[in-house]
Amino acid sequence: MNTWYSIFWAAPMVIVAAVVVGWAAEVAQLYISQGLALAILAWLQVSPEFAVEAVIAWQQKQTLMVANLTGSLRLLVGFGWPLIYFTNAFFSKKQKGWPVIRLKWFNGLEVLTLLLGTMYFCLIWLKGSLTVVDSFFLFGIYFLYLYELTKLPVGLKEDEEDLPWVGQKISRMKKPSQRWLALIFIFSIGGVLLSISTKPLIKSLEALATVLGISSFYFIQWCAPFVSEFPEKVTAFQWARTGRKAPMAMINMVSSNVVQWTLMAGMIPIVFSISKNETTPLLFSDLQLKEIGITVMQSLLSICFLMDLEVTVGDATGLFVLWAVQFFYPPGREFVMVLYGFWIFMEVISLARKKKLFYALREYRRNKK
Repeated sequence: MNTWYSIFWAAPMVIVAAVVVGWAAEVAQLYISQGLALAILAWLQVSPEFAVEAVIAWQQKQTLMVANLTGSLRLLVGFGWPLIYFTNAFFSKKQKGWPVIRLKWFNGLEVLTLLLGTMYFCLIWLKGSLTVVDSFFLFGIYFLYLYELTKLPVGLKEDEEDLPWVGQKISRMKKPSQRWLALIFIFSIGGVLLSISTKPLIKSLEALATVLGISSFYFIQWCAPFVSEFPEKVTAFQWARTGRKAPMAMINMVSSNVVQWTLMAGMIPIVFSISKNETTPLLFSDLQLKEIGITVMQSLLSICFLMDLEVTVGDATGLFVLWAVQFFYPPGREFVMVLYGFWIFMEVISLARKKKLFYALREYRRNKK
């Protein structure tokens, strides 16, 4: 029987899993494209969210399906991205003024994929339903993304001394086959630890929420993602502490967003239909449509910020403030949605004047071999 105090062993296990998977990703990006390594990392990191979403979908709790999906997406962008920026700014002691996190040209692929996933969800939002057919298209976007990642160059080169001790051991192995087996083993350990700890962790949090009298919708939307997304936060914080790895930390978060907009969202109607023994669409209520709308607008704004391949203090502050308002004052969500829309309009005009509208996509296309 799982009770709230299971958190005392489940939470540390999630942390250990995050660190282990982070080690493997840092080494793996030396031998394959950085984006592919981070995509693998992102997939493993969001497995707790997948587990939560799958259980909710299997239990046919339609309202909570949308609550977990929108909450996890908004938390990544509104809290995760600013966490990376301000962590990097805090540790950039030698730099005068606020730093700018500059992404590489090949990160334009993540921007493009995030744009495609968000735009497709605009269609889902407009038609008011999520179906198995939508799953096909969402999965297709993600697998095209993976295919493109395999053709990208090796990412950031690190000195051996910069790697964690496990990474140093692996990089010193003479045979490539030994390195890859070691990496697969470490990735597997991280995945197994996450699979073991996720369900008890979520159940213990649910029990604690009941004790505290927290509503199920609010708990699933905000409290559950805070814990289940801990792996992303741990890895991102570690990388953001150094200037060279700050772009890698940011793209790690973007990759997690891509996974959630495509694979996780596409999984929902499939699991839901299997649990009902028939192909059943999810028809959204007015509340769910509002939550999806706010999430889509936040994502579009974040994409605008990434279009010039730079993340500034204004970008990070804006994302955090707008997220904090809706988190601490839920009635203000509709007003926040209007602000998202206005800011998107202003960003598009600004990018167009600077001739940087779709700059990230142009750079990716121009440099791609």
